[in-house]
Amino acid sequence: MSREPWPRQRSAPRIPEPRGGRAQRAAYLLLALCAGALLLAGQSLVSIARSLTSHFATLQIGALLKGTCYLAEEIFHLESRHHGSFWRVVSTCFSPSWHGPMLLICGSAYVALFSDGQPLGLHFILASLCQLLILSLGLQKPSAVEMSEMSERSKQNVAHGLAWSYYVGYLKIVLPRLKKSMEEFSRGNPNLMACRKTWKLHILVPLSCDVYDDLEKADSNIQYVTDLTETTLARAGTKKRVYKHSLYTIRDEENQLWHCAVEYATPLQSLWAMSQDECAAFSREERLEQAKLFYRTLEEILKSSKECADTYRLIAYEEPEEAETHFLSREIVWHLRQEHREEIAVLEGSHPHTPSTALDSAELSLQISVSDLPQPLRTDGF
Repeated sequence: MSREPWPRQRSAPRIPEPRGGRAQRAAYLLLALCAGALLLAGQSLVSIARSLTSHFATLQIGALLKGTCYLAEEIFHLESRHHGSFWRVVSTCFSPSWHGPMLLICGSAYVALFSDGQPLGLHFILASLCQLLILSLGLQKPSAVEMSEMSERSKQNVAHGLAWSYYVGYLKIVLPRLKKSMEEFSRGNPNLMACRKTWKLHILVPLSCDVYDDLEKADSNIQYVTDLTETTLARAGTKKRVYKHSLYTIRDEENQLWHCAVEYATPLQSLWAMSQDECAAFSREERLEQAKLFYRTLEEILKSSKECADTYRLIAYEEPEEAETHFLSREIVWHLRQEHREEIAVLEGSHPHTPSTALDSAELSLQISVSDLPQPLRTDGF
């Protein structure tokens, strides 16, 4: 029976980093280039000032008209969305609040600079017409990148809500109690959990959101052993709610057995179900993006949690295009080996300090020469 080759190198999933300020810096660079081109054009300062004030006034008119259109809708949701406050409606529809003063300043500068007698009212009417056409045709809708950045910055993604719910409603409860459960199991089974670095909850995060209810069906090299000690709490009106983790045996390519507590991140099932339901309007691409954001957000939350420190290990992975029988067990074993290396590194780092007191006397005797040893007071040999 041929054995499936074990990959030596593991390709880590590509988790997106938070967006930086490159777009803003690019805007500054383009602004400088445009200013340089304007100066090289050789136009008079008066004509440049006229054009700038005209464009600024047009932009402020567009912002005010857009806010007016939103106000026409929001006024019908005064009680349900804005707690009956008309000022709250106005402030949300016309934000930021400097559009009005900016329009007055630009209009005043426009009147002062124009000397050709063109009516100011006609210019404003034409600008309003153009802006209303743009709004009516939907030409000012934010791009997909803008929407993604806004939702990430405001932390209003589906992934953010799922990650925080998973942490507050589950991990924050069970992880601080995990070490105690591992110690109790290790006392009865000292040979199974010898490496303390593996005394963690290994949380599987498949970016495809394909979650198996039975790990043994996902990979035959993963076998259920037992359940750790249960935690029973009263939670949200449910008395004696039970929290527990399952311990599994993972077989590697050399038939060596590894033991760890492992489970899927259950919120990924919600992302999968949303992508399968037409009412959610959740595409496969959006599901993948939200799964990556879920992993990144959960990682950030757990890293900042002192009570959950060193009690978990997130295992994010992308399943290969070609199905592999034991891909999942390989992924878990890779992380378990990493934990073993971490423990060995810690032990080796502590060894030079522990035996130093025992070796001090031996090293000292080697460093003392014969002439440095105490000599007898008499030199005649007696």
